[in-house]
Amino acid sequence: MRTFTSGEQLSTAVGEHLGTSEWLEISQDRINAFADATGDHQWIHVDVARAATESPYGAPIAHGFLSLSLVSMLNWQIYTVDHTRLALNYGTNKVRFISPVTVGARVRLHSTLTSVTNVDSDAVQVVVTSLLEIAGEPKPALVADLIGRYIF
Repeated sequence: MRTFTSGEQLSTAVGEHLGTSEWLEISQDRINAFADATGDHQWIHVDVARAATESPYGAPIAHGFLSLSLVSMLNWQIYTVDHTRLALNYGTNKVRFISPVTVGARVRLHSTLTSVTNVDSDAVQVVVTSLLEIAGEPKPALVADLIGRYIF
C-alpha cells in the first residue's frame, strides 16, 4: 500500500506502478445487485440459464460499468492520499472494455500514476491508469485513465 501526503509526493511518483490489488471473485449476487442498483437487467448479465445456452461466453457476464465501478474500491488496496481536505473523483479521460468478465472470474487491479498537474496552490489533479486483469485470461477486462483531484 502506497500512502501519499502531498502533491509534491504524488508528483515524484509520476510514471510509477503504484501496485496491484488482491484478487476479487465476481459473483452472480454482485452482478444481480448491480443490475438492481442501475436498472440494467439485460439477460446476458442476470439470466443464468439463458446465458449458459445463448451467450457466446457460456455464462453471465458482469456489466462493463460494474467492472469500472470496482476500480475505486480496488485502488483503495493500492494507494491512499492522506491529509487532504477533500478528494474528488473528477472523471475519466479514456475507458476501454476489452474482455468480458464472466460470473465466477477473479479480477485484480494494476494502477500506474500517469500524471499530476497543479490545479492551484493547494490542489492537484492526478491521472491513474488502471488495468483490470482477469485471472487466466490473456487480455484485461478494462483499461481506464481515471482522474482525481486532491485538495490539501
